[in-house]
Amino acid sequence: MVLKIIVKLSYIFIFIIVLPISAQQKVFNGNPDTAFEKARNMAFNGQRKQAQDTLLLILTKYPNYHDIRSFLASTYSWDGNYADARKEFKYVLQKDSDRQTSWVAAINNELWSETPFSALKMANEALIYFPNDAELLLLKARAEANSKNPKEALITVNALLETNQNNQKAIEYKESLIQGLRFNSIGISYNTDLYSEVFDPMQYYTLYYSRATKFGSITSKINFNRRFQDNGLQFEIDMYPRIITGLYAYLNVGFSNSYLFPKFRFGAELYKSLPHSFEASLGIRTLKYSTTTNIFTGSVGWYTGNSYFSLRPYVTPGDSGSSISGGLTYRLYRSDADNYFGVSGSMGYSPDEYEQNNQGTIVNEKISFESQKIKLRYYFTSKNNKNAWGTQVGITHQEITFDEGNFFWIYSLGLSWNLKFK
Repeated sequence: MVLKIIVKLSYIFIFIIVLPISAQQKVFNGNPDTAFEKARNMAFNGQRKQAQDTLLLILTKYPNYHDIRSFLASTYSWDGNYADARKEFKYVLQKDSDRQTSWVAAINNELWSETPFSALKMANEALIYFPNDAELLLLKARAEANSKNPKEALITVNALLETNQNNQKAIEYKESLIQGLRFNSIGISYNTDLYSEVFDPMQYYTLYYSRATKFGSITSKINFNRRFQDNGLQFEIDMYPRIITGLYAYLNVGFSNSYLFPKFRFGAELYKSLPHSFEASLGIRTLKYSTTTNIFTGSVGWYTGNSYFSLRPYVTPGDSGSSISGGLTYRLYRSDADNYFGVSGSMGYSPDEYEQNNQGTIVNEKISFESQKIKLRYYFTSKNNKNAWGTQVGITHQEITFDEGNFFWIYSLGLSWNLKFK
């Protein structure tokens, strides 16, 4: 009997005390401006979830406080919750279209969510309310460029600069568009290997022409190699065809009548973008001397901030078993893909030295000797991005092919220059 009374009293306590508290928590009661300021501070100091809870609570009593709802939408967008952000921005702009900052944030949300056509539509709508607004015109240009219409984007930026000649963001973006519209490039590279033993220095030259097309880039190369007091030429073509969004390929074919190169080389690889900024690939290289060597390879890459990491293994089947080697690459990008510092290291030897050294040469048909390598690279462009230069230095500790168990050192130096034009 006593137990039943205690249970009933407990229910009454919950009903009288807890439920009202709960109800009070669901409806905001306070100064909305003060609470909004506190929520902003929390959002900018790593307490994003607490800030969003506070903003939602304020909106229970003040649903048309558009500054609060727009800021809530922005926090969703920063977190990558683009659908939630889109819903809140839509509510605000349907109620009050005369909000330039909300239009800007909403368009950025579409750009960040990789829906450029939606961003372009919103930019055009916003410009009805804010004609010739520099910030909105620049966002329109970005949406046009992301929609694969760089020429239209350039027209929009030029219109912006007609009335805002000193807009630095527009000037920089115009230059990046012009850079993207430079579909052609020519270049030359030089590499030399110096040996710790009696071998003469080896020299490698590459002259190339590249063109960007709507299907992907195509590059033709002439490789010249001088070693063993002899000269050799190789002709190559590289292609990077785009298949669908997030999927592209690498194709390579080369020919030579010099023993310094394989008579024929072929390469194919398929690259796929993955969630969380990862990319993976799988491919093959084929080299034909007096016999044919097949090399199976692939890669796993990861972009994080301005950094890029890539791991690439090589598996080369042979009569005495398979040779396995691999390399790890790190790049720290600055302004774009043509400006970066890189370091790479590898262990084991793969006869596909073109992939590892970017020299287009084959050291030896033997695949079972040891090698350790490290290389540093630095690439940079001129102020207008028309010219690009590259430098690289490296050191290799490699087993002598005809003297198993003994090693020598190779000191490498490389220079390159590239010119982009329309």
